[in-house]
Amino acid sequence: MKVNMQSVNFTVDRKLVDFIQRKMDKLETYYDKIIDADVYLKVENTSAKENKIADVRVNIPGDDLMVKKQCRSFEEAIDEVTSTLQRALLKRKEKVRAH
Repeated sequence: MKVNMQSVNFTVDRKLVDFIQRKMDKLETYYDKIIDADVYLKVENTSAKENKIADVRVNIPGDDLMVKKQCRSFEEAIDEVTSTLQRALLKRKEKVRAH
């Protein structure tokens, strides 16, 4: 799957890019009609420890799924985003199958 990544207020390292690509590729096992995904990583300038934001938009035919999570680390945020997207994609697949 093609994953477009953008980072705001920091530069992303290769390990994080590979981690995100692996997680997003796993989503194709739940719904095979995914066109591509846009991942936005942001660091908020606050004193709170949970200042990492992962905002993911998955393009599927006829619709877009958007999930935004804020956590202590980008890895944790991406884990939460992909699990939420997994549930949404399975729900979408069941809805399509019913028609």
